[in-house]
Amino acid sequence: MSTPSEPGTGDLIDPDLGAVISERRQLINVAYRLLGSVADAEDVVQETYARWYAMSPQQQEAVRSPGGWLTKVAGRICLDQLGSARARRETYVGEWIPEPVPDATEWIGGRPAGRTADPADRVTLDESVSMAFLVVLESMTPAERVAFVLHDVFRYSFAEVSDVVGRTPAACRQLASSARRRIGASRAPVPATPSARRADIVRAFRLAWEAKDIDALVGLLDPEATALADGGGVVNAAPHPVYGGERIARYLTATIGLTAHQTILERTVNGQPGLVIQQDGVTLSVLAFDFAGDRITNLWGVRNPEKLRRWTAG
Repeated sequence: MSTPSEPGTGDLIDPDLGAVISERRQLINVAYRLLGSVADAEDVVQETYARWYAMSPQQQEAVRSPGGWLTKVAGRICLDQLGSARARRETYVGEWIPEPVPDATEWIGGRPAGRTADPADRVTLDESVSMAFLVVLESMTPAERVAFVLHDVFRYSFAEVSDVVGRTPAACRQLASSARRRIGASRAPVPATPSARRADIVRAFRLAWEAKDIDALVGLLDPEATALADGGGVVNAAPHPVYGGERIARYLTATIGLTAHQTILERTVNGQPGLVIQQDGVTLSVLAFDFAGDRITNLWGVRNPEKLRRWTAG
């Protein structure tokens, strides 16, 4: 299994060590897409490197492609975790939503205030980390998800994917095909909403919410829209999905109406226009959206503080 390396390690004395260290960002990106959690992805990468350094120098030298070896090991760890994650989420309080990630300029990686994260710790933002995409990935079997992400997103061959999944290349091809059908079935039968238009809709949504203008909110929401909230049992959140544009509008303005000390900020959430609710500099909620034409079809609100550690206060 071969994999591209990240720049920035050319000043290391040991080129072999540089080749290993430079794979960190690739591994973070693979693991986040597979698990939907930056914290879990970081644990996977740490375990992957631990296994590499547990080998003798002779064993390391025998590895033809260190990057490929690391990706294969990380993929296998993720595959194991995906199986156990399903069991954990059955006991999760309320809805489970993937951990949202901010724009690179706001990424703090859980570090003390004033310190920025190493770029290698950040998730690269593209369509494959949009909240809508990650939510569909959650509907896949662990094997489907691994095969699809490695092949369709990161362009590994099915022969390479088979080393991770433990199935034949032909079986991995079928897994990826099944995953693609799930992706296709989730997409609205209308042209995709341009990015600039999405930003306009989110801005109008913010203004309507701040004004508690139910009619304006209803006009921005698809009549069959769905809203989910993730409080993780730590903070209050709707325990079940809220269906219908009007019900969502009334829920937003009444149940979680903004107080005088709260502000709504327009931010990039998983590479897409979204909103962040803050109070006294503390992020309380991160909202991600999906669209069909000029309407919002899905709204995901993450309120679990454990999933909001990477959001800045400004």
